[in-house]
Amino acid sequence: MIYTQIIGTGSYLPEKVLTNADLEKIVETTDQWIVERTGIHRRHIAADHETTASLAKEAALRAIAAANISKDEIDLIIVATTTPDRVFPGTATLVQRELGIQGCPAFDVQAVCTGFVYALTIAERFIRSGSNKCALVIGAETMSRILDWKDRTTCVLFGDGAGAVIVKASDAPGILSSHIHADGQYRDWLTVPSGVSELPQKTEDRYVQMEGKQVFKFAVNILGSMVEETLEGSGIQKQDVDWLVPHQANIRIILATAKKLDFSMDKVIVTVADHGNTSAASIPLALDVGIRDGRIKKGDTLLLEAIGGGFTWGSILLKY
Repeated sequence: MIYTQIIGTGSYLPEKVLTNADLEKIVETTDQWIVERTGIHRRHIAADHETTASLAKEAALRAIAAANISKDEIDLIIVATTTPDRVFPGTATLVQRELGIQGCPAFDVQAVCTGFVYALTIAERFIRSGSNKCALVIGAETMSRILDWKDRTTCVLFGDGAGAVIVKASDAPGILSSHIHADGQYRDWLTVPSGVSELPQKTEDRYVQMEGKQVFKFAVNILGSMVEETLEGSGIQKQDVDWLVPHQANIRIILATAKKLDFSMDKVIVTVADHGNTSAASIPLALDVGIRDGRIKKGDTLLLEAIGGGFTWGSILLKY
């Protein structure tokens, strides 16, 4: 059987840091209000010259170095993003160009905060089919470009960044189970209402809009059942999972999900305090942090899970 193994991870955060104290100066909020409701203390914001593709490139270079491979071995590039550089070409092709890779398929996946789970699932399917052997999978966002900095309910939540993994075909176990879902009936609970075909009716339609209470309730309920589905699909018990690597949206959602699943927070990788919600970048960023600081070790069993606007949701169980 062909498995898909993660052989290298990398991440990149813009140099500029926006703290809660900084936000107090530009919007009606307080550090206490933000921390109590989200767990976020600071987030990184892309500079004017930085784009989603440039952040993705830096994360990719770090992942390639960690994997100790030549870039020429990469035969598939997938970028998960909801904030692409251009309408077209896709951000993945821009990253491909910057890395000097030619010819292999490169495309974007748009599933908002679940984007990385979708992208890694797709890469696993390509590799398992035998059509590809080595994929670069990236989650990258410049969420700051679609925020209304006068809306304290949303602008305090998000940050910019990128995370990447190199996955390769292997005879040894890697990805064990993955499940992805969506339900468009909840589209208005978390959305940017305007786009290319659907033109903005008013200025605020260009920015993130969220029904926070509905999103919180839905997230906690769906994440628990989704994780159970993923564990059942692989025959793994909860107690056999070494690390939960969740989407970093809100510490209250992470705590509620861990409690529902009877996971100790000592087994959960949490980066939301320093990164904020980086959408599709949050899981690969957290994964890279956990690997580089030594908590996640070779042979550990990891459970990745996310929920995003739309709604989309998904999870992956894997052996690192």
